[in-house]
This record gives sequence, structure tokens and C-alpha cells, in this order.
Amino acid sequence: MQHNPSEIYSSRATAFKQQETIAAGKASRVSWLRVFLFVAGVAAAYHFFSTGNTLLGALAIVVGYMLFVVVMRWHTCLEYQRQHLSLLHELNLEELDRLKGNISKLESGREFTDDHHPYTSDLDIFGSNSLFQLINRSVTTIGKAKLAAWLQHRASKTEILQRQEAVAELAGTTAIDWLQNLLATPRHYKHIQESKEDFFAWLQENRFYSKHTYLKPLIFIVPIVTLVAIVAWFYGYSGYPAVGLLVVQSLLAYKYRIERDAFYDNSIAIYEAMQSYTKQLQHIEQHQFHAPMLVDLQKQLHVGNVKSSVALGKLATIIDFFSYRLSTLMAFFLNTILMWDFLWMYRLENWRDRYLEQVKGSLDVLANFETIASIAAHQYANPAHAIPEISDVPFEFTAEQLAHPLIFVSERIANSFSMQGVGHTIIVTGSNMSGKTTFLRTVGINMVLAFAGAPVCARKLRVAPAQVYTAMRTVDNLAESTSSFYAELKRLRILLNMTEQGEPVFYLLDEILKGTNSRDRHLGAMALIRQLHNRYSSGMISTHDLELGAMEEELAGSVENYSFNSTIEGDKILFDYKLQRGICGSFNASKLMQLMGIAIEE
Repeated sequence: MQHNPSEIYSSRATAFKQQETIAAGKASRVSWLRVFLFVAGVAAAYHFFSTGNTLLGALAIVVGYMLFVVVMRWHTCLEYQRQHLSLLHELNLEELDRLKGNISKLESGREFTDDHHPYTSDLDIFGSNSLFQLINRSVTTIGKAKLAAWLQHRASKTEILQRQEAVAELAGTTAIDWLQNLLATPRHYKHIQESKEDFFAWLQENRFYSKHTYLKPLIFIVPIVTLVAIVAWFYGYSGYPAVGLLVVQSLLAYKYRIERDAFYDNSIAIYEAMQSYTKQLQHIEQHQFHAPMLVDLQKQLHVGNVKSSVALGKLATIIDFFSYRLSTLMAFFLNTILMWDFLWMYRLENWRDRYLEQVKGSLDVLANFETIASIAAHQYANPAHAIPEISDVPFEFTAEQLAHPLIFVSERIANSFSMQGVGHTIIVTGSNMSGKTTFLRTVGINMVLAFAGAPVCARKLRVAPAQVYTAMRTVDNLAESTSSFYAELKRLRILLNMTEQGEPVFYLLDEILKGTNSRDRHLGAMALIRQLHNRYSSGMISTHDLELGAMEEELAGSVENYSFNSTIEGDKILFDYKLQRGICGSFNASKLMQLMGIAIEE
């Protein structure tokens, strides 16, 4: 029996809101306890010092400070828990919005838009009201980039089956808590667009201590000698050694100020991301998986001397200590007494030599987990969507009740359809606004979902892996002095080049050659179909050109006619959006023009 995602998300959102309220109250009480301890500590220290009991006064300061720190950390943990409950509440509200089709405020993935990609622009994979908005649950840059890559490139049959199994495990009804905690964790932190690869590449290239080896022993010796000299100064010895050492440290800090600033600026930019990755990896490392793909990914987090979460945690800690220089006064004392920046620059380079390669791999593992989690959350939210069967029959596409996942209506129109074989072309004719272009996009976007390892918007789907290629939204480009017709020809030229490579290509062409006269359009379309018929390709072409329907007889068994029709009742044009066998027998262009005020004689 299928679960009801709407009821589950509503129930979880309510429960998390109630838990958040309770957690907020507890955090507030602990916050007041922190204030009480501070006041009590100050009062106790004042009392003892004023009565001449210096030892107890000092003890009151130490004990009070220790208790204050303990309670402060307790409060920090409670505040994190409260915020996490708030994020889980927010996450479930977002899932409810997705079910209603309210996705416009979610991450659009616009940065991944590429007008030259084989299909993403035509099929609304990225951008406003896109497939990316519907599926993506990640807030990290690495997670979004990995999901985008999965949607941009089809996987092999083996990879698709592995992904399906992994998604199924995380989409199980018993895994919802683990899944949502993984998705909520990175929301605690800021994730800037600057890539972690930029920092790692920079760190790999900048080897400060390889160029200035004499500084290595100094960062351990000079601070100790300086502190000893300062203490000796307070005990009455000469202050010249102390002043001299302070001047030396100041001069070194000034000499390498550019390098110090570069290390700090580059590392602090990814600090919160590193905290996020550490928490997420801890969550993954502690769980037991069964799907082979998930088990293999988890094993990769333990290939080094320490767990990947520990290695990343070390980096976050180094950056945190390095950030103490943010205070001008603090930076002055730390860098003139303890060579602070030089110490943490050394720690950063030491971390690089020990853990960088391991961490690079672990972040790719995390990106894969986030992508699987996004698809799993989408699958959990849509239990009626089918897990596609991957076919070995070339160009098979057999669907029952196939619909477009981005059409959110209570009675979404679905169609059943089947085709297979090399050199097969489906010609779809239809009147204006009857649904032929939407049907081509429906086929294409569900193929993209299937090849990413995701469920499809259908009752059943059996599909063979192929490179999807589209030519639908070709427009003119004034900057390149390119007309829409020439832009379309360039798309078709790319298609022909792709079909020469031996890779299976499934094409979806909408109103091809629409920028020229009817005679040339007809001749060109027929020539293209004949050419594609002899290539390792199959696909669909929508058109108003009914003469193309004659190719069903010319290439019997390889060209088939389908259509969408409409009916006119008075001043109304009615559509059923149902795919039918054969050439379109009804047209509405004249009626549409009449409704727009153009005087056309009957």
C-alpha cells in the first residue's frame, strides 16, 4: 500500500514545530542560567577579594569561568538542536509546496544553464519552473553540481540500475528520518558559490614553507623564547631581549603580510562549508547501508588513516584558529608574540600533505550521497511514479500513462505510447496548442529522469539508454548575426554529426525548418528523415506539414503518424490532449485568428 506523502509531511511539520517550541524554552532557561553564573561568579570574586581572601577570590574566578564555559557550550548544543528542528519543519513545508507545484522560490540551478547543451534548455532541466527545482534538495555547491551533472549526462545501464537501488533504499518509509536529517544538516551553514576546488587547487600550488624553509624552526622556537623573555622582564631582568624578539616577529609579519592575508582569505571563504561537510560525513559514516552503491561510497570514506569526517574536521579547526586574527587587537598580540599566522599556515600545509587527496575523494562521495538523497526525497514524495525498466532493445520507449512531471494539475493528462528500433521516426501532427510540443517534452524529460536513476512520471516505462537531443527553442542571436532559421540549421548539423559517431541518439525535433517557405520546409524535412533513417538514431518530429505523413508509406514500418486533435464548438476550441494514431484531422488556426479579431471569411 502506498503511503500518503501529503499527510506525512503535514504531520511531520507539525511535530517538528512543537518540538522546536519545547527546545526553544529549554535553550532560553539555560541562557538565563549562563547569565546567573556570570553574575554569581563576579559577586563571589568581589566578595572574597574585598575581604582579603585572594586565594578564594582567584578560585571563584577560575571555577566561575569553567562553569560558564560548560553552560555556554550546553546552550550552543541546545540552540543547534532547536535550529535543526526548525530546519526540519521548514524542509517538510517545502515538500508540501512541491506537491502543490509551488517551486518558483526554490533553487533554480540557473548557473548550469547551457544553450548549447543537447537538451537541457529545450526540456526545462534548469531555470525557472524546472526539473532541477522539483528534484534538488541540496544547498551545498557540490551537491547541486553533482545533481546537475547527473541530469546533463546519461548513465550506462549498470550505473542506472545501481542508482535506482541506492535511491530505493533512501526512499524507504523507514529511512525518512535519516534522509531528512542529512538534507537539513547543511542548512545550518552558509554555502557560497566559490568552489572548494578553487581553495584546494590554490593550496596545492602555494607551498609557502617550501620556499621559506628557515621559518619552520622559528615558529616553534621564537614564541617560546619570546614568552620566556617577557616573563623574565616582569621579574626584573633586562627588557631588551623581549623587545628585540617582538620587533623581529613584527618585521617577519610585515615582510610576509601578503602571503599571510592570502592564506587567510582563501581558507576563511570555505570555513562554514567545511563545518557542514564534516557534520554530513559523520551522519553518513555512522549509518549502515545495504545497497551496493551506498556501501561502496561509504567505504571510500575510510580509505585514509582517519575517517574523512575527522580529516575535514581538522581543516575546519585550523581555519577556526586562523580566524582569531580577525580582531585587529588580537592579531597584533598573537602575531608579535606567538607568530600566530605562520603557525596556522604551517598547520594548513601539513594538513594538505596528509589529507588533501583523501578529502577530495570524500567530498565527491558526499556529493553523490546528496544527489541520491535528492532523488530519493523526490521518489518518496511521488510514490505513484514508476521506476523505469532499462531495456536492451535499441531505442525502445514503451510507456503507460506517461505525463509531464512539471504540470501540476489535479487531473494531469497522460498518454500511453510505444516505439522501438533503429531508424524509427514518429511524426506528430496537430492543431495549435493541442499538445504535440508538450508531448515531445514529456518524452524527453522522462528519459532524462530515467537515465539519472530517478522515477518517471508514468504508470510504467521501459526505455533503452540513448543520447537525447532536441531542437525546439531555436531563436535568433543578434550578437552573432544569426537568424532563428540558421540557428536551427546549426542544431540539426550537430545532430547529424552526433549520429555519425555510432552512439545511439534519440532526437526530439519541434516544427523543424519553420523559418523558411513551405516547399523548402517540406523537402528539407523529408530529406532529414531519410538521412536519420540510415543512422543509429530514432526519435520524434512534430509538424504542421501534413505532407510529411506520406512518409509512413515510403518508409513503411520505420515512420509512423500520430496526432493531437481539437474540436470547435461555437466560439470555443476544445482540446483533449490525447495522442491518437494517424494524421491530424482537425485544425484551429483560422478560428484562433478570428477570436483575435482578424476578419477571416468562412
